[in-house]
Amino acid sequence: MSLASPVPFRCSTASRAADESMEGTASTVRAFVLLETPGPWGVDAVPGSRLPAEVKKRLTELKTLHGIRPLLVRRAGRRADGAPLRLFAAYVRTDQPWVESASLSDVQEVLDIDFSGLAAGRPPGLQRDESPMFLVCTHGRHDACCAERGRPLAAALRRTAPHLTWEVSHVGGDRFAPNVVVLPHGLYYGRLDPARAETFVADHLAGRLDFEHLRGRSAYAFSVQAAEIYLRRHLELVHVTPMPLVDHTRHGTETCAVFDVGGAQWRVRVHTELGERRQLTCRASAASLGPAHQLLGIEPVTG
Repeated sequence: MSLASPVPFRCSTASRAADESMEGTASTVRAFVLLETPGPWGVDAVPGSRLPAEVKKRLTELKTLHGIRPLLVRRAGRRADGAPLRLFAAYVRTDQPWVESASLSDVQEVLDIDFSGLAAGRPPGLQRDESPMFLVCTHGRHDACCAERGRPLAAALRRTAPHLTWEVSHVGGDRFAPNVVVLPHGLYYGRLDPARAETFVADHLAGRLDFEHLRGRSAYAFSVQAAEIYLRRHLELVHVTPMPLVDHTRHGTETCAVFDVGGAQWRVRVHTELGERRQLTCRASAASLGPAHQLLGIEPVTG
């Protein structure tokens, strides 16, 4: 009698079992460049793609030289031969985030676009795109959970919003799969059930956040992301538009963030420490620590 094969470790299952909180866990990114790249992606998407070497080099330099997060995107199914590739540039830091896009007849055209000012909010001069984007991480070569949980969600979102939904390479936080990034606001969501896809899309198109699955706004550091979520829940503010961040300071494990809410300022204090050491991704060879936040207090700023 043969022994049953052991159940493979899945980081998303372990995170749910541990009841790990998602607030304040979005990757800190202020600018994105998204390039449509059909076909398989390697463990590291850009180096492991089939893109020309000079394009890979350019995308890699966006991060190392300019602080821009390059991501690969694709549609599901077979792509028509000769169809133009889509390119997007997104800036998510300001109160008025934006996305620009272009159609490329040749992927080499990426080399002619100046992205150097994108992280500072300077547009590269593409076409302004007013439509939201729902980016679902399905990067299974990077983490099995992203494929196993991400692909069903991507399929559900496509049925609801086919022209707004893209599969995307690794965005961070594999253990919260399935992960969705919503542009132009740079909102990260996790553990979104495919059954909620229609409601999720409808809420965002109406300008409403989904608090239950919100990980944070990527323009902010982890603790400030958490502070914004705590304040929004306290004031029952569900609109997606960011509240201006007036100031934030950190001393040791405590962050103090001040937000402007309709002309009134609110102070939020958050305690942040590293959580329990455990395996955070399916492919990790060693245990790691993730951030854990606790609300200390919320109060209006007077005087």
